[in-house]
Amino acid sequence: VDNISFYADKGEVIGFVGDNGAGKTTVIKCLTGILQATSGDITICGNKAGKGVEAKKCIGYTADNPDFMLRLTCREYLEFLADVYEIGKEERDQNIERLTKRFEIQEVLSSRLDSCSHGTRQKIMVTGALIHNPPVWILDEPMTGLDPQSAYRLKKMIREHADNGNCVFFSTHVLDTAEELCDKVIIIRKGKVVCFDTVENLKKKYGGLSLEDSYLNIVGDGN
Repeated sequence: VDNISFYADKGEVIGFVGDNGAGKTTVIKCLTGILQATSGDITICGNKAGKGVEAKKCIGYTADNPDFMLRLTCREYLEFLADVYEIGKEERDQNIERLTKRFEIQEVLSSRLDSCSHGTRQKIMVTGALIHNPPVWILDEPMTGLDPQSAYRLKKMIREHADNGNCVFFSTHVLDTAEELCDKVIIIRKGKVVCFDTVENLKKKYGGLSLEDSYLNIVGDGN
């Protein structure tokens, strides 16, 4: 990626869109501290990312691939994350009950992750990302593998999390979802941010009745 620059405020849902290989996952891995940026700074809740654990404490991260820690049960995985974020047992149990009810997956808590479907594992990962009510929730292609009902619930959770004064940043290929949910959209192409604006402003500037039309006008012909 090259000279990426953007900001997100409390209460905002920021969509991150671009073609395959544009750099979305690389940026997200830098935000979460999985990768170290070769230059520049990332600040999350006033803390420098990659310079300690304080920035990571502010983040809930839902990866694009839910296939890890598969030998743990769903409950063990969620309890492990709660311990990492230093959540007490009472609060932990309340959060697990509340969040799993949202997805109606209470019955799988005793099952090992490797015995669950891809969609169920994705729901568990979302639950784990929210176990500490993070001020910044970062999601990489979160709708992948979810059935329509679960995708609807996740979209509601994203909007609610932002409306409660938090920030949500998510990458997606589904432009209808970005248009529905996002306060602002970042478009990245070949490692560079080419647009960062509200959906309405993007439609006014680049034409089209939808975000998809505007996106294709920006990047579809290579200009």
